[in-house]
Amino acid sequence: MNTNKNIKVIISGGGTGGHIFPAIAIAKALKKINENIEILFVGANGKMEMEKVPQAGFKIVGLNIAGFQRRLTLQNLSFPFKLISSLWNAYSIVKNFKPDVAIGVGGYASGPTLKVANWQGVPTVLQEQNSLPGVTNQLLGKKASIVCVAFENMDKYFDAQKIVLTGNPIRENIVSNIIVRDKAVAEFNFVSNKKTVFITGGSLGARAINDAIAIQIQKLVDADIQVIWQTGKIYLQEFKKYETQYPNNIRVMDFIPNMDIAYSAADIVVSRAGGTISELAILAKPSILLPSPNVAEDHQTKNVMALVEKDAAILVKDTEAKNKLVDTIIDLLNNMSKQKSLSENILKLARPNAANDIAQQILKLIDKK
Repeated sequence: MNTNKNIKVIISGGGTGGHIFPAIAIAKALKKINENIEILFVGANGKMEMEKVPQAGFKIVGLNIAGFQRRLTLQNLSFPFKLISSLWNAYSIVKNFKPDVAIGVGGYASGPTLKVANWQGVPTVLQEQNSLPGVTNQLLGKKASIVCVAFENMDKYFDAQKIVLTGNPIRENIVSNIIVRDKAVAEFNFVSNKKTVFITGGSLGARAINDAIAIQIQKLVDADIQVIWQTGKIYLQEFKKYETQYPNNIRVMDFIPNMDIAYSAADIVVSRAGGTISELAILAKPSILLPSPNVAEDHQTKNVMALVEKDAAILVKDTEAKNKLVDTIIDLLNNMSKQKSLSENILKLARPNAANDIAQQILKLIDKK
């Protein structure tokens, strides 16, 4: 690779941490290989990438784009206008920035950005995080030069010649996780000789998970289980009271920036089933996964089933959560052999070098130009 060449890269997507943190990991991997690479993020105005990307030290511009609601809603009336506006804005961004490559990581902004990049003859790379791609990514994949995937057997959706099995990039501090459990537990003012569960509904939180924990929280307390509970910002005030009520057992936070500490403290993890799966695999964490029913094509359920078939995770559906989740947590914490098998099997799926592998694919593509 010619490191003297003025390389420019657009990375587009976001909406949730599951899209944003892999995007940032790719950007950091590119800069580690060649610090002179110029990177521009393209996100959606009002979404969390507009905050998280600058915090990571990268420049971002926003498109006025939102998703199409699958249920009948007035928001859908404005969708065509926002789509046209975002395509126009993306066209200007790509034309003015003149990238050597455009990378899509999923999320609202990814579609318009990669579409106009294709129109302008810019090669594109798709980073598909799920075992069932959404319709937009399947369409973008037809024009993409490379499709980096996290699951096997993706040639059902993409041209096999374009597919590279890389895994999902994850946050740098999690890849290099070396925090001992006793120290991590102490960060939450917990004790090391008690069983601990980390519960997260993702960066935005999950109503079904939060409600299920709240309804049966007494069972967790009676079992003397320590709970690290990330509720999401909009749910914090509703559930913060449980920390005051049970100060020895419950910690409630809206967002945990140092996820490596929470993972290290936890014996098991309860989570949604997006990009978090890659983090759980690298850390070999026994996990209970609740796929979100509110995502395109129900792809999180497909993600979980790919693990369940390998005895690498436990599935609990949202519809079962209120009656089943807390009992499943307690049962798993009391079953060391099950924890061991889940840990061993999910570790087999880990790809700790995903960000660097994707970065290398991107730079090889640029060299071919």
